Amino acid sequence: MNTDLNAPMPAARSLSGEGTVIGAIGAVALLMKKLLSAKPARPEPMGRADFYAELAVLKDHIHTGHLTVLEKLDANHRDLLAALERQATRINAVESGLARVDERTKD
Repeated sequence: MNTDLNAPMPAARSLSGEGTVIGAIGAVALLMKKLLSAKPARPEPMGRADFYAELAVLKDHIHTGHLTVLEKLDANHRDLLAALERQATRINAVESGLARVDERTKD
């Protein structure tokens, strides 16, 4: 290694015409090999029949979950209606008692 900072730079080498042609032919050959090589067919991850079978199972599962949610909503609705009816009965009883007290105090 030369440590002299003022040393002249070595001349750049140039490729000969034959080297350039051989390199270009090699590059074209590699490109043709890559483009024309037989690519193995990718296997389907799942067959069409299997896909539709799985889809049917998934649809049934979603339908079952939907029916379960609807049943729970109906049960909650019935509970709320029953609680509302009980509250209405209690309110009516309080109102009638208050009306009797009001009648007694008018005299």
